[in-house]
Amino acid sequence: MDRAALSQLSKDDLISLLLAQEARIGELERRLGLNSSNSAKPPSSDGLKKPPRVSSLREPSRKKSGGQKGHPGETLRRTETPDATIDHYPQICATCGAALTTAMATDHVARQVFDLPEPRPLIVTEHRAHSCRCAACGTETRAGFPEGVAAPAQYGKRIGAFVLYLLHYQLLPEKRLAELMADLFGVSLVTATIARVSQDCAQRFQGFADAVRDRVAAAPVKHMDETGFRIGGKTQWLHIASTVLLTFYRVSPKRGSLLTHVTGIVVHDHWKPYYTLKGVLHALCNAHHLRELKALVEIEKEDWARKMQRLLCRACHATNLAYEQGVALKPSLIALIERCYDTIIADGLAFHEAQPALLRAAGKGKARGRKPRRVGHNLLLRLSVRKPDVLRFLSNPDVPFTNNVAERDGRMMKLRQKISGGFRSEQGARDFAVIRSLLSTARKQGWNILQTLTSQPNDLITKLSLA
Repeated sequence: MDRAALSQLSKDDLISLLLAQEARIGELERRLGLNSSNSAKPPSSDGLKKPPRVSSLREPSRKKSGGQKGHPGETLRRTETPDATIDHYPQICATCGAALTTAMATDHVARQVFDLPEPRPLIVTEHRAHSCRCAACGTETRAGFPEGVAAPAQYGKRIGAFVLYLLHYQLLPEKRLAELMADLFGVSLVTATIARVSQDCAQRFQGFADAVRDRVAAAPVKHMDETGFRIGGKTQWLHIASTVLLTFYRVSPKRGSLLTHVTGIVVHDHWKPYYTLKGVLHALCNAHHLRELKALVEIEKEDWARKMQRLLCRACHATNLAYEQGVALKPSLIALIERCYDTIIADGLAFHEAQPALLRAAGKGKARGRKPRRVGHNLLLRLSVRKPDVLRFLSNPDVPFTNNVAERDGRMMKLRQKISGGFRSEQGARDFAVIRSLLSTARKQGWNILQTLTSQPNDLITKLSLA
């Protein structure tokens, strides 16, 4: 709008325009103040302006920094059975220069060097299926080959397991993986072979992934999250459902395609479609709340947010101390925390209701729906309506303070996308989800990854520990 157009406006119109512009400027300033420490933005969005980590949202733990008592440590220890021993003897006396021999040795000091063996050529095992002619009827019968021996020349299951480990656990791109196998082991692989190994593994462990899915859905407490995935140049969704010991990944074109037959308690980040799940209780991620409260403290300077931030941190700390001692939080303490929670909510709502109403930004068209509210007001209403879900961790020791279990399980998926980009096909993305379900679950169960990849799926299903 130019100067001539402004001069035609009335005083009331100018005031309305000024207030609308002020609201718009405030919104833009708030966006500039958001980063990964006070919002849901990923750390990668901070770029080179990543804020320094000068404070933590956690309460101090009274413990000294460093390893705690009883920690086994990871120091390299000597072995009593070295693979090779090399003796070193002095040639001449250090005082008079006389010649010395091995027969003059009196004692020794030993030092051990741990190293990798020299790479060896591949071990080739030839399977021969012999034919035998029956002496009674003359029929010739040929022996069968072992399971998995299907081609005149092929790579064994250990090479396949190593390829899958590097491709889907360490997330090496296919071309770099082929280079690594050639450089370290002299194995010449093409990307088509690597892709076929991945497809065969996903097909073999599909039943295992289905079993993990069913166990997660039936678990007393499960964590859920979702993240965008690029497949064939389009955005699709990777859904995460996990527990402390199980992980299930699922690819879907729709973000709202939720896991079915879910029971128990679902921990999530307040994405509204989760509240459409029937027959479940909900627990909200308080790490998200703490980040939102931090933004309100740093940008809007709202005092109620500082009090709520402190209350949630202290409630988490008190809960952790109680669980470390193997006891539940005292009902009187839970009641005190809830009263403080209600008081802070009431003070915050009174503060926002006393603020002047927000005007819609200019150029937004005809006003529709509810009147705009400030960010802090929206958060207060959520904390008020969902109070039982926010504070469920106080009374149920199985419910954690955050949804970090699912967020950690999703973090490596974003790293894979960062390294290699998206997937060319939906089938490739589904194969990746199946194999990552296997690998993540194996790591949580404490299984050896390479042995897991060469095991039978049914044997692994019977070994699954649920608690």
